[in-house]
Amino acid sequence: MIDSLLKKIDELNNPTVVGLDPTLEMMPGSLKANLFEQYGKTPEAVGRIFTAFNKEIIDSVADIVPAVKPQIAMYEKYGLEGLKAYADTIRYAAEKGLIVIGDIKRGDISSTAAAYAAHIGGTDIEGEEFDLWQEDWITVNPYLGVDGIQPFIDACNKKDRGIFVLVKTSNPSSSQLQDIVVDGHTIYERVAELVEEWGRQSMGTLGYSRIGAVVGATHKEQGEKLRKLMPQTFFLVPGYGAQGGTGADLRGFFDKEGRGCIVNSSRGITAAYKKDSRYGDKVGEAARDAALAMKNDLR
Repeated sequence: MIDSLLKKIDELNNPTVVGLDPTLEMMPGSLKANLFEQYGKTPEAVGRIFTAFNKEIIDSVADIVPAVKPQIAMYEKYGLEGLKAYADTIRYAAEKGLIVIGDIKRGDISSTAAAYAAHIGGTDIEGEEFDLWQEDWITVNPYLGVDGIQPFIDACNKKDRGIFVLVKTSNPSSSQLQDIVVDGHTIYERVAELVEEWGRQSMGTLGYSRIGAVVGATHKEQGEKLRKLMPQTFFLVPGYGAQGGTGADLRGFFDKEGRGCIVNSSRGITAAYKKDSRYGDKVGEAARDAALAMKNDLR
């Protein structure tokens, strides 16, 4: 899957992933009014609103971006109807040829980690296999050490899929834990060394591993340092746009060939229609323009 992701980015000349993190406040009034009228102010209505919204975004960007990244918590908030919208969104994105990064941030040990790994490894029911989630990549939390990561690595290698391990996150308070210095090294540097080590058992053919890292765009100097520490680790980079990261900030996150990263923008693309009254409720048109602007900025 890492080779497929690299090739897709090269094909489109665009290392952008669109975050599909819907909220009711983000939804166009006309879409909400229509579906609330049909289904009431219910979780089912919200699920249908999110699915319709996501489909419009996907239709508008599928030919210019390589991937989308739905954040599962935004859907879980609405229970089973929300999770149905999450699954329907993933299926639709896959049908449109997009790579899907499931932002689920799971982490546990032993059989629990193996169960979470079903997101990319599939589910076996007495010899019958089901790919219930259909994500190509997922995000995972390394706080429990290799015991919590190995089941995901095994799933990656079995199914040729990938994980992004949280290393240096984009939120301001990440420094409370990630920047603590122990024996001369920060926690995030030590995690980075482990991720690079774990990745050696999951190499693709194009120089990068299926075991990637989450590195926030809001930490320019740390990102440059981490690129040197993790030369074979592909980065998922949140924090662009709404959180303040710019293309200029990310130069050192990429390798010398301009590869090695995929950069996420969520609200900056999906809610772009709210920033300019010219668009009205034309969600897809605004999203496409914002995605093209981001592509040019990153180039």
